[in-house]
Amino acid sequence: MTRVIGFHYTLTDKSGTVLDSSVGDEPLFFLENSQQIIPGLEKVIALMNIGDKKKIEVKAQDAYGDVNADLVVKVKKTQFPPDANLQVGDQFQVNNDPHSPVFTIISLDTDEVTVDGNHPMAGKDLFFDVEIVGIRNATEEEVAHGHAHGAHGHGHH
Repeated sequence: MTRVIGFHYTLTDKSGTVLDSSVGDEPLFFLENSQQIIPGLEKVIALMNIGDKKKIEVKAQDAYGDVNADLVVKVKKTQFPPDANLQVGDQFQVNNDPHSPVFTIISLDTDEVTVDGNHPMAGKDLFFDVEIVGIRNATEEEVAHGHAHGAHGHGHH
């Protein structure tokens, strides 16, 4: 039976800098085996029980993957709309496919823009401090939709 698992987390990098956290907010609920959370984290959480707390280190290859140098490319400024106010850090997709990579502008010069299609956390080992707050069987609707509908099985539909 596929389950919905809810957990609180604090995500840090290897130096201990907090990158994200659900503490003080709603816990994160996910549908098992639906690729909603990174594989290295799901693998450990799936073995935990309600009330369990654990520090989990997820290596880059089990998180957002290693940095792919082929996704860092230089493009001519003329590829962008002439009125675009380009800034380092701007993000965009090259088409409307929700699965296409998000590119981030990492540098600008007179004629060229360097963009990076890697996930911002690619190449980084991640450190999670998690607490399991809920586990229940998924509803047929959640399995059909491929995602959890909140803590008690209802959601946005």
